[in-house]
Amino acid sequence: MREFERKQLLERVDREAATVGASIPAVVDLQGEEFELREFVFEVKKTESVPADRREDVEEAKKLLRRERLQRRQRLEDGDVTREEGERLVEGIIGLDRALNALESLGTTNLEAEIEASERADKKRWFSFLKEALGNDDNEGIKR
Repeated sequence: MREFERKQLLERVDREAATVGASIPAVVDLQGEEFELREFVFEVKKTESVPADRREDVEEAKKLLRRERLQRRQRLEDGDVTREEGERLVEGIIGLDRALNALESLGTTNLEAEIEASERADKKRWFSFLKEALGNDDNEGIKR
């Protein structure tokens, strides 16, 4: 592969919108073991956040996906690969990025809990303001 072709492929990998329209690979080889990536991602994404019992699995999968992505990119950048191999590497990297984006977008926070905490903080600030404005040093007359 010529150097300008390699640069074009690397540019495709590094493009911000590279994963738009890309699909998650059904199966990927991670550290010598086949991993059913698409099924794993769809199973985890069924819920709004990562279930507590799956957090460790998700974090481990993300770590392995990042490592595999880095290895493939380095092979594309430094290795002696043909144009066809380079194209396959790019497609694989973009698929890994798509899966990583899907897994990263899963929040470990509970939106309802965040809203309640925000409302509690607002009330606390309001009562503090009222207490100071009314000159009350204690909480008499102020219902929470």
